[in-house]
Amino acid sequence: MQFEKAFIVMQIVENTNEGLKRAYTVTITAKDIAAKIDGEVAKIAPQIRMPGFRPGKVPANLVKKMHGPSLHQEALNTSVREAIDKVVADNQLRPAMQPQIDLAEGYEEGKDAALTVSLEVLPAIAAPSLDGLKLDRLVVPVSDAEVDEQVAKLAAGAKSFTDAKKGKKAETGDQVIIDFVGKLNGVEFEGGSAQDTALELGAGRFIPGFEEQLVGSKEGEAKTITVTFPADYPAENLKGQDATFDITVKAVKVAGETNLDDEFAKTLGLTDLEQLKGLLRGQLEQETAGLTRTQMKRALLDQLAAGHDFDVPPSMVEAEFGQIWQQLTQEAQNEEDPAAALKEIEDEKDEYRSIAVRRVRLGLLLSEIGQANNVEVSQQEMQMLMAQAAQQYRQEDRQRFYEYVQQDPMAAAQLRAPLYEDKVVDFLFDKAEVTEKTVTRDELQAAIEAEETASTKDVKPAKKASAKKTQKAEPVAKAEKSAAKTEAKPKPEKVSAAAGDAPVKKAPAKKASSKK
Repeated sequence: MQFEKAFIVMQIVENTNEGLKRAYTVTITAKDIAAKIDGEVAKIAPQIRMPGFRPGKVPANLVKKMHGPSLHQEALNTSVREAIDKVVADNQLRPAMQPQIDLAEGYEEGKDAALTVSLEVLPAIAAPSLDGLKLDRLVVPVSDAEVDEQVAKLAAGAKSFTDAKKGKKAETGDQVIIDFVGKLNGVEFEGGSAQDTALELGAGRFIPGFEEQLVGSKEGEAKTITVTFPADYPAENLKGQDATFDITVKAVKVAGETNLDDEFAKTLGLTDLEQLKGLLRGQLEQETAGLTRTQMKRALLDQLAAGHDFDVPPSMVEAEFGQIWQQLTQEAQNEEDPAAALKEIEDEKDEYRSIAVRRVRLGLLLSEIGQANNVEVSQQEMQMLMAQAAQQYRQEDRQRFYEYVQQDPMAAAQLRAPLYEDKVVDFLFDKAEVTEKTVTRDELQAAIEAEETASTKDVKPAKKASAKKTQKAEPVAKAEKSAAKTEAKPKPEKVSAAAGDAPVKKAPAKKASSKK
């Protein structure tokens, strides 16, 4: 049922106004709630059918008796939603997250409803000056040698094998056709046997030690090898276990030569070798352009972070920190020593919370810059985002996904956030003084890693050089989780909280460290 919105007389008293925290007591009179119920009864009564009464002539008191509890609950819910809207509008609030609503104990139908509305608001951020932004664009030219190397790799992956001469011993690079049976303590284990398996020696497809022991084998030869499964092998029953494999070599094959010419390109559906090289060059240029943008974006965010310091809503920080922590603990569980990895990140918990603060602050700052400069995600762009996101669902569920995004402001905000952030960053790139520098790929990667370390040190105590460990590039934090449903306003465009500013690092066990 849908209650019509009506003007409600309610009492609103501010209880808390400290920093970004606000709390209000709101009293909704029993008379107002009853008026909503009466209005709904009048609307649905003509559709009610009851024995002994003509259609549409069921008395209102009987309608209330039939549907009273549900009518009252819906009327109360509607009144609460309208109360929240009025609190936000009358006090010109910009909620950071969905307000928390507590109904006073002892409330009963027929009594006034006393609510406590608690929320955090977004900070007032002065429109930042965009003068003085200076950035280096590190450009990596793609050389002919790199393109040729990619062509060679492509050819290596497309090579064919032909039967070797009788009696030839298999060498690294050759292919063997084998049957094998795996055993633990002399007993075959599930999934450890196969027939007519083609294996290129030296390709690293099988566990360490397997392929190496087949070098020197010949067609028709039977042999037993012993290998040790890695400690991180996916199957729990095989992790770190010694196993034997009874192997029959059914054939030895040698790789045929692949000429890097127009004919090779034609086997890939292209016109000639030059077209193939052009496509590969484009891929390499796109890849390096992505690295260049990552480096520029991190440098930009570092400049913004250095020039702005303001309080951020704790609830947004907790939401962001929760996502960081969930990612870290999941990764720790996959380490060789999960207990050690979990202890390590636990020791650095305050540091990760500081990273969450920085991300939220940068996300709000980017939002403010975007709003002040009329950066928008168009309706057409939003439709494209929805279409792309809908691809992950089955065909029959996609319409429901569209309806969900259209009806839920928070879902729409989360979908729009990454593109909005990119558009704000592009706007700032256009405003900045950019100096283009030609560098090598290694130099570009080193610059990105240096910015990762610098960004992390900005928000971490200098107790250890933990930023040197493996890190996750471009993590997207979601500052867009502010209360999108309380559209009484004005509120900033939702943005992801500065992806790429202070990357989440992997939580390795001590002995695994940065070698991974």
